[in-house]
Amino acid sequence: MKAVQLVAHRTFEQVDIAEPVPAEGQAKIKVEAVSPCASDIHGSFDAHMPEEKYPLAPGMPCHEIVGTVVESKTDEINVGQRAIVLPTPGMGGMVEYITQSPDRIIPIPDWGPIDEWMMCQHSGTVLFAAKHWGNPAGKRIAVLGQGGIGLSFTMIAEKQGARQVIGIDLLDYRLKKAQELGATDTVNPDKDNLIEALEEITGGEGVDVVVDATGDPDGLETCIHAVKRHGTILGFSLTGSEGKRASFVHGDWMRKAVTIIPTQIAGTDRPTDEIRDMVALKERGWMDPGLLKTHNLTFNDAQRAYDMYTDRDDEVIKVAMNFPG
Repeated sequence: MKAVQLVAHRTFEQVDIAEPVPAEGQAKIKVEAVSPCASDIHGSFDAHMPEEKYPLAPGMPCHEIVGTVVESKTDEINVGQRAIVLPTPGMGGMVEYITQSPDRIIPIPDWGPIDEWMMCQHSGTVLFAAKHWGNPAGKRIAVLGQGGIGLSFTMIAEKQGARQVIGIDLLDYRLKKAQELGATDTVNPDKDNLIEALEEITGGEGVDVVVDATGDPDGLETCIHAVKRHGTILGFSLTGSEGKRASFVHGDWMRKAVTIIPTQIAGTDRPTDEIRDMVALKERGWMDPGLLKTHNLTFNDAQRAYDMYTDRDDEVIKVAMNFPG
């Protein structure tokens, strides 16, 4: 079968590999669409790794996957079922077929574009993180970074009834998207002083919760300055595999008495729960992560898709790479 493999820094090649055979208790899925994620970019695609690390395993880096079950050796998953698939560590999604056990297969409805249902994986990880801000009613929530993850935080905060939802980003097209998806206010720190802008937007009350969705090691320090005294910071960012360290001035943190909560669903023993919840919420119309998709490309466009996502070309938010057949 065909697969895409990262063979050098920002360099993909197509390769032929053996088609997988499901073991007892597994299902085999025909992959229909995949999507790059910022963690794929920071951690592998745009990371300057030692030469001996290449090539990565076929299909990597990619963990946002959706497809249709074509063979099942388990009573829990049926042939013909459409599903989101979470790969296990060391397994990549840019392949024609993938095998997996039911605990990492999330069934989706048989209606609607399958690549839009795929976005529930992305936003489901955010739903897990958002649970850590508690009841947002009456709170002012600012989201630093308005890529796909940050926009998911923005959508969820708005749906949950936050008093104010403030999108922060250096790119105006992302801020426009944030407004479309529920942000009450936006700030571009390249154009306005962030702290002064937040003071004005909140009427001097300050921001109760600030989310770091930047992927930037400096994001945490910015969040400490942006949040009110005794406020909360939710950390979502992954800053890559190159030894980058997130840092902040200790005195700033101490004076603010800020609570910092790291959130990462992949590090839990139930990594699919909130993704399943997001599928159910989309099914009943509460939230549509499919609105994050801005581009459709194909399996043959993997290089272009990842370059576009890395370089933020053409006002990209999320790219779906659809597989033919």
